[in-house]
Amino acid sequence: MTTVKEVCRLAGVSTATVSRTLKNPELVSAKTRERVFKAVQESGYRPNMLASSVKTGKSNSLVVLVPNLSNPFFLRIIQGIEQAAHEQGYSVLLGDTQGEPAREHEIAGMVLSNRADGLIHLDHSFPFSANDAHLADRVPVVSVCERIKGDKEFPVIELDNYAATRSLAKHLVNYGHQKFGIIAGQKDSQIHLDRLAGIKDVFAKEGISFNDDMIVGGEYSIEMGQQGARDLMAKENRPTAIFCFNDDIALGTVFELKRMGIRVPQDVSVVGFDNVKVSAFIDPPLTTIDQPAHEMGRKAVEVVLQIIKGVPLKRNREIFPYNMLERESSGPVNPDF
Repeated sequence: MTTVKEVCRLAGVSTATVSRTLKNPELVSAKTRERVFKAVQESGYRPNMLASSVKTGKSNSLVVLVPNLSNPFFLRIIQGIEQAAHEQGYSVLLGDTQGEPAREHEIAGMVLSNRADGLIHLDHSFPFSANDAHLADRVPVVSVCERIKGDKEFPVIELDNYAATRSLAKHLVNYGHQKFGIIAGQKDSQIHLDRLAGIKDVFAKEGISFNDDMIVGGEYSIEMGQQGARDLMAKENRPTAIFCFNDDIALGTVFELKRMGIRVPQDVSVVGFDNVKVSAFIDPPLTTIDQPAHEMGRKAVEVVLQIIKGVPLKRNREIFPYNMLERESSGPVNPDF
C-alpha cells in the first residue's frame, strides 16, 4: 500500500505540506497543490479518511440533496459542485430524494451524525425531520435555486427569477401577444412566486388582465408540459403564447402542440426556462432563460465551506444574472388563431 512518504518523495515536499494540501488546499500555493495532487494520482495514494475524521471531527464530505436526478439542469449544478468540492479536498455524497420527505430526512441526517460536514439543498423543502428540526441551527446548509421554507433563513444561491420572467413577458408582448397561458412547476415554492410576479408586473404595465385561470401544471416534467398544453388548448379563450416554468415542461408543450396540429411559433409561441442543452436542438429551437448553473454550484460549495470553517458570510443571498436567449419557438402573434 502506498504511503504518504511516497507522495512526499514524488512531490518534493514535506509530510506536513502533503497533509495541509489534502485537508486545507486553500492554504497552499496553486503550484504546490498541483504537484501534490499529481503525486497522489501517480502513486495511487488513498488517505485514511476514517482515521482523519476521528481525529478532526470532520469527514471532508458534503451531502447534496437533489429532487430529481433526471432533470438535466440539476446535473449542471452538480457538475459545478463536484468540481469545486474536489478542488478543496471534499467528496460529494449525492442523494436523489425524488421529492420524498422521508428520503430527504434520512439523507440530511448524515450531517447530524457527522458522516458529512455540510449540506447543499436543491429544493425548497425543509430537509430535516420534525424530531431533528431543533438541530438545524448548528448544521452548515446552503440552498441552490430554491429558498428553503421555514422560519430559519438559510443562505441561498439563486437567479433573479423576477427579472428573468419580466424579460420573457416583455419579449412576447412586443410580438403583439395578449392571450397567455402558464404551465407551472411546484406552485408552493418561492421560484414560482417570483417568476409569476415578473409576468404580472409586465401585464399590469401593459394593461393586460391576469387571472389564475391562465395557470395550469404542478410539476417540472415533460409529461406536465404535454398535459398543460392540452389543458390550455381546451379553454374557450386559447392562448397565443405559453410561459413554461422550465425547459422540460417546454419540451413537452412543443411536442404536444405539434401533435395537435398547432404550429410553433406560427400559431402559438412557447418560451422555457433553464437553457438545458437539448433546448437548442429541438424543432423549433427553444426561446429560454439561461442560468449559469455550473457557476451556481461552485458558489454553493464556496459558501458552505465558509460556514463549516466559521467564516462570517458577507451576505445571505447570492443572486446570479440571467441571459434571455431568443430562438425560434417565439414570434409574432397570429391574429387568426
